[in-house]
Amino acid sequence: MHSLVFLCARRLVSYCPGARRALDLLPAELYPVLFQAAFLDGRTLALRDLVGTWPFPVLSFQRLLGHRGRHSLLEEKPSKLCIQAIILAVVAHLRRVLEEPCRGASERRCRLRVLDMTGLQDDDADRGPEGMSLWSGTVALAKACIEVSKHQSECLKRGSKRRKGPSGTSAALQPVGVEVRADLFVNGTSYGVLRDALQTGAASPLRLKCRDFHAEELSVAGTVSLLESLEPAGVRRVDLRFNNLGLGGLCAVLPHLARFTDLLSLRLPYSNVDVRRLTAGTDAGLRCLATQLGRLPCLKELNLGSSRLSGKLRQLLSDLQAPLESLELAFCYLLPGDLAFLSQSLHAPMLRKLDLSGHDFSENLLQPLRHLLEETSASLLHLDLMECRLTDARLEALLPALCRCSHLRCLGLFGNPLSTPGLKTLLRKTLVLPDLRLVVYPYPVDCYIWEPPRPPSASDHFFEDVVDEERFATVNAELCRMLVSSGRADAVWTASLCRHGALDYFAL
Repeated sequence: MHSLVFLCARRLVSYCPGARRALDLLPAELYPVLFQAAFLDGRTLALRDLVGTWPFPVLSFQRLLGHRGRHSLLEEKPSKLCIQAIILAVVAHLRRVLEEPCRGASERRCRLRVLDMTGLQDDDADRGPEGMSLWSGTVALAKACIEVSKHQSECLKRGSKRRKGPSGTSAALQPVGVEVRADLFVNGTSYGVLRDALQTGAASPLRLKCRDFHAEELSVAGTVSLLESLEPAGVRRVDLRFNNLGLGGLCAVLPHLARFTDLLSLRLPYSNVDVRRLTAGTDAGLRCLATQLGRLPCLKELNLGSSRLSGKLRQLLSDLQAPLESLELAFCYLLPGDLAFLSQSLHAPMLRKLDLSGHDFSENLLQPLRHLLEETSASLLHLDLMECRLTDARLEALLPALCRCSHLRCLGLFGNPLSTPGLKTLLRKTLVLPDLRLVVYPYPVDCYIWEPPRPPSASDHFFEDVVDEERFATVNAELCRMLVSSGRADAVWTASLCRHGALDYFAL
């Protein structure tokens, strides 16, 4: 339920023609609620006026939109038009300051120095056509930086006498500007515009500062160029996926991460690393990779998903200076010795998130997995074991160790050949886990229209189009009834991977 102040703010921002004049009469304390109301209702003109007269040094999306009661406006409605209006308002303000520096400095309010846009969601399934993706937001910010930088150059060239300060230096050179903090997503299509924006540097009135950096389908040279252009302070995540870097490419890229002393998360899935294809430089490459990982003192999350690391986990992780809290090794073809090393390592007692999806947990891997879960039981919050050939019998053998993970919140089991009775057993046994709020379970094998002749391999996929929807709906309803009758109606059991995809290490 909205407060009376918020309802009044909604009414005010709906009167766009008079909004700018009304702002002159309002105290600064009302700006945050006016911004929330304008963003929620898509009042782009009101947002333009609010940002153009923002009375505080910082405008933070997370503070203003991230928490309104039980909901987040960033998740509900990251409107493309609203975000573009905010960016354009900042550009317009800086253009005024550059053209009329004396007047711009004395404008009422206009105190904005930091625009914090971090936290924008990038879920294609939920965003819809009116939403702003991380990629398009990055492009919009990059173009804005380039535009302001060009306008600054034009103003300096004109260099009229009325812009001269007492010392004879152009007033336009004074450090008046806005720092934009954002999560950036770049691929081959947007590489050029982001590179140009980052290279405008600290002298530009609109400066781009990155928190989380995501890059896809870039060359080694392109990746290095962008990493070198980022301001190192404040970068907490580097995510390089689908770049086909290979072991040699990773060894060329990772030395450039040592600048990011605040780096907490490094994600390198789908990097085309396969230690099973032994070449002359494989061992040297692994040693180089391990050394570079060891030079990241704050690293807490590492994702090496879809790298074939059979028997090499000890070599890769032994140089790390501090224990990891999140380790994602999906489809890495691990051997029993890899899991044994992990169980005995400094990482096991500190792991909060573990992804071992895509492994065959039959007899030779099941016991090492049980031991690993016992070692991580005091800290583990999120466990993914999707597409792991877990049958009812194997899952039941795993349940004693799983139920020792007393703080477990999320469990991913999608793609395993479990039956309806197996799921019911899982639900009953895991009722002892008080924090378990999300379970992503597979479509039961007895709900398929055709029976698989054998347990599925990690490369087999079962999709909704081979599921008897009526039978599955009955199973789902029964699981929900079991949760309600057990006093766990707040827990979510779902076969939807969309919900699962929203989970993130920084949200744990």
